[in-house]
Amino acid sequence: MSDITSRTSNIPLADRVSHPGYPRSNGYDARWTVENQMGPHALWLLEWLAPALGLDTLSPGSRVLDLGCGRAMTSIFLAKEYDVQVTAADLWVKPGENAGRIAEAGLADRVLPVLAEAHDLPFGEHSFDAIVSVDAYHYFGTDDLYLPELTRLLKPGGRIGVVVPALREEIDGVEPPEHLKPYWEPGFWSFHTAGWWRRHWTRSGAVEVETADWLEDGWRDWLRWCEVVAEEHTDEFHIRMAGQCAEMLRLDQGGTLGFVRVVGRRL
Repeated sequence: MSDITSRTSNIPLADRVSHPGYPRSNGYDARWTVENQMGPHALWLLEWLAPALGLDTLSPGSRVLDLGCGRAMTSIFLAKEYDVQVTAADLWVKPGENAGRIAEAGLADRVLPVLAEAHDLPFGEHSFDAIVSVDAYHYFGTDDLYLPELTRLLKPGGRIGVVVPALREEIDGVEPPEHLKPYWEPGFWSFHTAGWWRRHWTRSGAVEVETADWLEDGWRDWLRWCEVVAEEHTDEFHIRMAGQCAEMLRLDQGGTLGFVRVVGRRL
């Protein structure tokens, strides 16, 4: 970590997380994004997803489910940037914790935090105009039976859009690439290619897949963010995890790992 510090310690944090490809995300406090992160930069990923999902075309007040919202950064972003009503659903972060962040952002009337498990969502059919999930859907959405159940919550013609950690190419056999073995966790087997996700959603019969693509150089953004978190976070666990992630991504150089976005319209 000392080598990263020597390269970046004199650069202001806001400059280090400013991204020319994500101008809306640049408007959010850099320290706030670091302290509330739970993995890759969720606002960058959501801003990449937004045009494919058609968020700008939603009417003011449209209802959006943010599934696996973490510390509600993406929910706050959705409400502020697209003038929608957001249900911020997460299992790991309690609603009371997110309610404080939401209130501080001045959005208590537009973002509702709820405790929810992805397989037991307490919402009725046709409740939402859109469903969003950033860096969470792979934890539950690889189940063949999941998408048809989830999309029942969408109004007819409504869209679901997700961004997930992904593979450039599917891995044959039962072993990860040799260079990734020291870092590989069982959960990484939920990472798949854009083609895999397109087929998976198409076979469900629940949606028409409109987008399934790979983020070019997404690994570079992921690495850059991990380096920032490893230096700037105040919690030892997050510092350690981000440092390990940065090591892994430097070794991989985008040969295996990156991000995929998938968007489908309910049939």
